Parts: sequence; structure tokens; C-alpha cells
Amino acid sequence: MKAGDIGVAKTADDIRKCFSVMRVLRTHLTSEQEFVDRVSRQQKQGYLLAFLESDNVVRAVAGYRFLESLFSGKNLYVDDLVTREQDRSHGYGGQLLDWLVDQARANGCETLELDSGVQRFDAHRFYFSKRMSISSYHFRIKIEPEA
Repeated sequence: MKAGDIGVAKTADDIRKCFSVMRVLRTHLTSEQEFVDRVSRQQKQGYLLAFLESDNVVRAVAGYRFLESLFSGKNLYVDDLVTREQDRSHGYGGQLLDWLVDQARANGCETLELDSGVQRFDAHRFYFSKRMSISSYHFRIKIEPEA
């Protein structure tokens, strides 16, 4: 397993250096500046962007936030978790997920939760290997503006 240093993006430059990795998961984000702007707005709502860097290269990123709900109490919710394609199966994603679990524990969370697209079979195998379980279905309805 390769090791890397984990930090939390606090500046536009930190956010910018995460873009190419995040774009692997969030392909609809086509502009680096749009990414920086969106993350900056979300940070005002509690979003945090962690990144794992090894040999001066960002290898994996995770967007997360601390939430509380009647359903699961205080939890760390992972919005985004992705490793560069060429860095998969090298332990970077596992190291970042373990770090997130540590953050959840340090912040008094009862659970760490995430949603994963039904088509992401490799990601599901990874989550199962990290002792995660499927606890619910996530339903969605697209809200179209009224004409």
C-alpha cells in the first residue's frame, strides 16, 4: 500500500488542484473555475474537500460534511469519493476513507454514510471490503421549473 499526506482544501489553489481527480467522478464539471466556485459556495454550507497527495500529485479526493438527522443521528456524509483511475488499487482510496472514519469518530459521529450510483460495481466492492453495508435505497425526483 502506498501512503500519502491528507489535507483539507482551504484556498482556491487547493481546490483547483483537486479538479482533475474530482472530474473522474463528476464528469459534468467541465470548467476548473466552475468547480472552484461551486466548492467555495458549498464550503459556506459546511462542505469540506479532503485530498490525498503523494509525490506532489493529488491521487484521491473526498467531499464531505457533518450532518445530523433523526434517522441516523450525527453523521459524516461523504458526497464525493474518488481516486485517479491510474492510482486505483494502490491503497489511496482506502487511506482516505480510513481518514474520513477517523474524522467521524473525532467529531462524535454515530455513522459515516454515502450514496453510490447503482452502476459503480467496482466502488461497491471497495465499500464492502471496508465493512460498509447497504442500509437503504436512495430515491430521487427531478424538479422541473414550471413553464
